[in-house]
Amino acid sequence: MSTSPIEAEARAILADLTGVPDAHFHEGQFEAISTLVDARRRALVVQRTGWGKSAVYFIATLLLRRRGAGPTLLVSPLLSLMRDQVAAAARAGVRAVAINSANAHEWDDARQALANDEVDVLLVSPERLNNPRFRDEQLPALMGRIGLLVIDEAHCISDWGHDFRPDYRRIAELIRALPANLPVLATTATANARVVTDIEEQLAVDAGGVVTIRGSLARASLRLGVLELPDSRARLGWLLSHLGDLQGSGIIYALTVSAAEDTARLLRDAGHNVRAYTGRTDTDERAESELMLKNNELKALVATSALGMGFDKPDLGFVVHLGAPSSPVAYYQQVGRAGRGTDRADVLLLPGSEDREIWRYFATASMPDEERARAVLEALGSDPISTPALEARVNIRRTPLELLLKVLDVDGAVHRVTGGWVGTGQPWTYDADRYARIARARLDEEASMIEYQRTTECRMATLQRDLDDDTAAPCGRCDRCTTAWYPSSISEQAATEAAGSLDRVSVEIEPRRQWPTGADRLGITLDGAAVRGKIPEALRAEPGRAIARLTDLGWGGTLREIFAPGTPDASASPALLGAAIRVLATWGWSARPVAVVSVPSRSHPQLVDSVARGLAGAGKLPYLGSLELVNGGPRGSAGGNSGYRLAGVWDGFTVGPDLMAHLAQVGPGPILLVDDRVDSRWTLTVSALALRRAGATAVLPFALAIVA
Repeated sequence: MSTSPIEAEARAILADLTGVPDAHFHEGQFEAISTLVDARRRALVVQRTGWGKSAVYFIATLLLRRRGAGPTLLVSPLLSLMRDQVAAAARAGVRAVAINSANAHEWDDARQALANDEVDVLLVSPERLNNPRFRDEQLPALMGRIGLLVIDEAHCISDWGHDFRPDYRRIAELIRALPANLPVLATTATANARVVTDIEEQLAVDAGGVVTIRGSLARASLRLGVLELPDSRARLGWLLSHLGDLQGSGIIYALTVSAAEDTARLLRDAGHNVRAYTGRTDTDERAESELMLKNNELKALVATSALGMGFDKPDLGFVVHLGAPSSPVAYYQQVGRAGRGTDRADVLLLPGSEDREIWRYFATASMPDEERARAVLEALGSDPISTPALEARVNIRRTPLELLLKVLDVDGAVHRVTGGWVGTGQPWTYDADRYARIARARLDEEASMIEYQRTTECRMATLQRDLDDDTAAPCGRCDRCTTAWYPSSISEQAATEAAGSLDRVSVEIEPRRQWPTGADRLGITLDGAAVRGKIPEALRAEPGRAIARLTDLGWGGTLREIFAPGTPDASASPALLGAAIRVLATWGWSARPVAVVSVPSRSHPQLVDSVARGLAGAGKLPYLGSLELVNGGPRGSAGGNSGYRLAGVWDGFTVGPDLMAHLAQVGPGPILLVDDRVDSRWTLTVSALALRRAGATAVLPFALAIVA
């Protein structure tokens, strides 16, 4: 037993925190506290979710404060996590405040409280560390006062972590600037040996190294299982049949926003009290949904990975996955939401055949590209350029551009200042070897996730081994240690409802109403004048329709196969044409189209022509033919930003003389404009503009699929 003089004091704080007078520390908790308070050293704590990592830094904070130390700076990655941490701190008698994008109205009060020494813990996001005003005006003074630095969810520091964030790499610079005797604590529940080594190297400042406290990651409360079903219809049918049988309330994870929203809609239509929770969900609605789930006012949140680290509901009864995450580490992190304060929670994975395709998309989307990085560096100088202005100079969309800027900032090649970004002039080298290693690691993780699904051994032990936990042993509860604890049956009614939901068609194509920023800089003019501001109503498309998004659970699968690389062009199948006709039947337009025109397609000419002719025949409308390609047609590659995408299709289409004559013959009325798929919407916008200028009174865009 420890003989540290602070142990009794620490136990008293623990009793206040837990409300249990005779509360005892878990193995390793007091060791971590003593490392920080007695030894003033740096510690890495890798322990399972629910072990009590927050108790370590709250108790250490109070002990250090009582000994004259300054406040703790806690770097925390998620707003939902901050809300829980502030509430938990208050229960422990710790005065905690947060500064983040959701509470800007409270920043002045927080700064004043810090100045008055009335704050024990300041919570900030890693992104806040590079906010110019915070970084330049407030952080230096704060770093001179803090008594403890805490990095929560520290796996985000590492390139190898499942949720790596460029802003977290900046923390290593912060650590290097601290005095060697200022205690630092990094905590995570999801780190394998490679991630642990990476974090240790970033924390270490001297020969004393880092004290790593690592415990067993086994979760005694979780009952794991995997149920392989043939398709999305069966998986949704299972949910409809058995969601009500799962104990308590929980989380249903989906891999895409569309899948989460579609699943939530289906379950609500069947009478289940659920909500969708995704990156598209409004911030206030997210907070409301979290609270409703915590209060058991919902059966489940149907969520993407937007609901993850830090969400704390001790009695969460179940976690179900519709599709597998791309790594066992990410899966362990998500299932760790369940059973933190209960004896049992059910965890079931329903893998999908489309999982690998989705993994590939997200893996490639997050990797920096050398050519694009060079373009950004060439566009930046010593004068600040805002992100929107920079977007108009480089062919990169906003989200990947912001990610790339963060990477370049951490690499020292660019710097964020008031008003935007500047180049530093420092030499920069693209670390191809590092990114190749990361890519290989991601593939290994995907293979491990497949192995988790197929294993004949204990599920929990398999997850522990994937996190390099050498205490792995059979859990005695999962479907491999015993038998399948979950039913596999699907009621006929549920199967019918799921099939009906998956067969649902019609997604709105919102028309472009504004020219992109910087279009004039790219030489785009209309009648001799640069395009900027609003697109004139007389030249706009009307709201359009598509059968489905490529990411949808139902028709999305069929459309993904049609548009998959290597799939030969062919006429639309009767089923696909029938789905397109159903979209038109439910459109609800204010005026029926008078004719059909198609967008010329270089990749799917048979498909587009057959759909256009089929819709014309079904609607007893004349098919007037296709727009013509001019000036070589559309140019450039997909995936760039709006300005460059518009420039790529501008002056690429025209209304030829034959089509012009046909338009004159049909007279006034809306034109149904048919395309294969929609991504940026600029092809439809430019095509509609050409038709409007040729005399069409309105243009109704129709596409088979929406890419995003």
